[in-house]
Amino acid sequence: MSATHGKSDAAVQEDQVALGYDVLSQVGRAEGIGRDYQLKCNLINRCFQEEIGFGRYQWQLFVITGLGWLADNLWLQGLAIVLPQVQQELNPVRVEYAVLAEFAGLIVGATTWGIMADLVGRTLSFNITLFLAGLFGLAAAGAPNFVIFCSLIACMGFGVGGNLPVDGALYLEHIPQSHQWTLTLLSVWWALGQLVASLISWAFIANFSCNPSIPSGQCAKSANMGWRYTLYTLGALTFLMFICRFFVFDVQESSKFLVAQGRDEEAIKVLEHIAKRNGRTITLKLEDLQAISGETTSKTVPNLSTSVWNSFSKMSLSHVRPLFSNRRLVINTTLIIVIWGLIGIAYPLFNAYLPLYLSAQGSASGSSSVSETYRNYSIVSVLGIPGSLIACATVDYTRGSGRWLVGGRKLVLAVSTMLTGLFLFLFTTSKTTAAVLGYSCASGLTQNAMYGVLYAYVSDILEELSKILKCDPKPCRPQRSSRHLTVGRATHSVLR
Repeated sequence: MSATHGKSDAAVQEDQVALGYDVLSQVGRAEGIGRDYQLKCNLINRCFQEEIGFGRYQWQLFVITGLGWLADNLWLQGLAIVLPQVQQELNPVRVEYAVLAEFAGLIVGATTWGIMADLVGRTLSFNITLFLAGLFGLAAAGAPNFVIFCSLIACMGFGVGGNLPVDGALYLEHIPQSHQWTLTLLSVWWALGQLVASLISWAFIANFSCNPSIPSGQCAKSANMGWRYTLYTLGALTFLMFICRFFVFDVQESSKFLVAQGRDEEAIKVLEHIAKRNGRTITLKLEDLQAISGETTSKTVPNLSTSVWNSFSKMSLSHVRPLFSNRRLVINTTLIIVIWGLIGIAYPLFNAYLPLYLSAQGSASGSSSVSETYRNYSIVSVLGIPGSLIACATVDYTRGSGRWLVGGRKLVLAVSTMLTGLFLFLFTTSKTTAAVLGYSCASGLTQNAMYGVLYAYVSDILEELSKILKCDPKPCRPQRSSRHLTVGRATHSVLR
């Protein structure tokens, strides 16, 4: 299947200009990187596009993968929401250290699970991340002091941090090229995560919390169980997501990962299984894959320790150097990293402390109702959903129909980012509760659109790039995705 199947000529040109496509092609041919793997991936892509399609399996995978996106923002916002009550009960010197602990865990998690997905397969990281997040999230709800609370939150972050890079890679590798725009639609789950966390906290914290007028450190645990009930509920929901992934839905390993490991026979079985779930059959045979590499038998599957050792022994930066091989690529690669870094600073700094600000602003204005504070935060969360839908519609149109292509996705990303910055600046000038709520809602809409387009655009870059520059002998999309997420979260933690 053509690498540009399902895209308009203008959208293809946009991707190729951003990548320096011709230069990368020359680099790939010169270095002979992953030629057999690329040819096998072409056959797999054609199989998905022309025979398997986008059916029952892909829709179920969309839901089960979306739960990972939901969990990521569920805990990011969930922690932010409970901070005022944690501060009132545990009386830490700086309650913000809890956010620092979470992002430290997210950094390590995004890096670790992204790499592990390339070493031992996608499904292990896909399943275990939610298990760890649920386990340590539940434990954090019972923390007796702030130090233990931060330690458990960091462990929770380590688990949930691998969701976006691993889930996005697994999803992209199981859908046809014509439906890759649905990756942006996954950002709706991200917005839902914030909404779910807001509604749960509104129900518990508004009814089981100390009066805001009580000084920090004088609030008894028995009178302030709302934030603990909230974390217990979030942990239970995360465990339920893990159960759905591990026991209910039969997640298949990535066929592209399997062929990268020389396990062609298993890759064919995966494709046949997915086709059967969709009510289809495939014509791709084991012999077709083996003919490319000249093999007649599949490799023996190594045990876990052997696989990890072999993968680490062959790791190098050879697949990274071509990203900086000329001026155009240096500029584009640097810009992508800088964009992730700057957004990684602004988004968490605003959203992680918005509940604290709303609570303080309410007290200062004489409206000290906890219920009103979390009601306003829930309203802000609702506005994130249409923002994600706007991003999805934009990416779909710029990919397929050729409309709205004056600037393409890059223009939409630029506009949504500028609007987000504008609304955040106006937020700082707010003097009334209504103004705070209004600017928060506006920024909530535009920032979710911004994130949706950004992730889709960068994933397109990686998708085209992965056809030319391979982490031989294994696909490296999760590693690249985790690096971008790590850059964003690391810059936030450093400036925290």
